[in-house]
Amino acid sequence: MSKFGGRPGAAGGGMNMNSLMKQAQKMQKDMADLQDELKTCEYSASVGGGAVQATVSGENQIVSLKIDPDAVEPSDVEMLEDLVIAAVNEALRLAKETSETEMAKLTVGMGGLF
Repeated sequence: MSKFGGRPGAAGGGMNMNSLMKQAQKMQKDMADLQDELKTCEYSASVGGGAVQATVSGENQIVSLKIDPDAVEPSDVEMLEDLVIAAVNEALRLAKETSETEMAKLTVGMGGLF
């Protein structure tokens, strides 16, 4: 028993909690900073051998869409529509995947706290 009437080492447990809280606060700040950074990133994907290229922001907004003039076939607009959808969806998937991967790097070793 310690001279303060508690269990031996009880004060050390409090220090560990303070350390854990500081780590959690740092991780929260790091996550917020990373989220801000990822919002400024752009992700591009092209389909149809480069016929259609879509670029999206980290905020899931289309930034640009480029269509090769040779891909425009007036008699087959449906194919062009499908290519546009595929390019945009792939760019959005890439943005989401990158965000999840980068966020996971921050939470490694936190024992499932987040």
